[in-house]
Amino acid sequence: MISTSRQIASAAFGATQRRWIASTSRSSRAMPFIPDHTPASSSSGFMKNEPMRLLMLAKPGSGKGTLSGRLTSKYDVQFVSTGDMLREQIKAGTEVGKQAEGIVAGGGLVPDELMIRLLGTTLESSSMKGKSWILDGFPRTLVQGERLDTYLASTGQPLGLIVHLDVPDEIIMGRISDRWIHPSSGRIYNNSYNRPKVEGLDDVTGEPLVRRADDNPEIFSRRLKSFYAQTAPLLEYYRSTAPSNLVTLSGKTSDEIWPQLESLVRSRFSSLKPKTETKRVVPEAVIRRAEREISRDHKDFLSSLVPIIPTAY
Repeated sequence: MISTSRQIASAAFGATQRRWIASTSRSSRAMPFIPDHTPASSSSGFMKNEPMRLLMLAKPGSGKGTLSGRLTSKYDVQFVSTGDMLREQIKAGTEVGKQAEGIVAGGGLVPDELMIRLLGTTLESSSMKGKSWILDGFPRTLVQGERLDTYLASTGQPLGLIVHLDVPDEIIMGRISDRWIHPSSGRIYNNSYNRPKVEGLDDVTGEPLVRRADDNPEIFSRRLKSFYAQTAPLLEYYRSTAPSNLVTLSGKTSDEIWPQLESLVRSRFSSLKPKTETKRVVPEAVIRRAEREISRDHKDFLSSLVPIIPTAY
């Protein structure tokens, strides 16, 4: 069954390969999609003593969610998802949420200006002050990238690193048939390289895993086309405006890319610290009382053995 799915995926991939994209507002001619290949090892000269502000750009199915999850679980980093924020604002009935709800209910796209306002409510909150973060879901287009840069510059917290994940299209198309997600948390599993401990169940909650409706070759091929059309100009923009901050990491799996990503962020940001486990402090009086009880129980136990110990001993 998997073999058949991958044959279908391979056929769909053939229709999606493209090395040239349509012209953008900055140019009237087509331009090649040539990813930046600045090696991660060249980052040692860019150490920054400030919070990590990271934007990760990647084709759908590249493992962006998995890699972001590893960073946030190991280091003191916040995951800022504009999609999650939008849903939370709508649920909370805030002013921004009400505006967005009306647009979404009508089948429209939330305007960039509203998304920037939404982002601002999170990034400028007291809980995010001085925090490292990964931005997900925005920007996706050249215009959004320009507007985001303008906003971040106005708040004194520009992007410190833009990571482009370069995973071959054929690998992505082959892996989507093996992908499962946990709906409420967004955790992603893959039968090829990141299997759940119990098949079909989330490792943390034990709840059932599901497939995304768009995880099929035909729909996925359209998503890849959209990525090339929208994100190639965005990469070109960052390559021209912040060349030292744009780094491409290449690999076929998240396990291959993870060591590169971890090495990169650790070499760039001296402020990035591993999470520390919260240790429960037991009061000294409780410890002493427990020691006395153990000592008394031990003596009682030894006393109970005395009658059966031979006198010769």
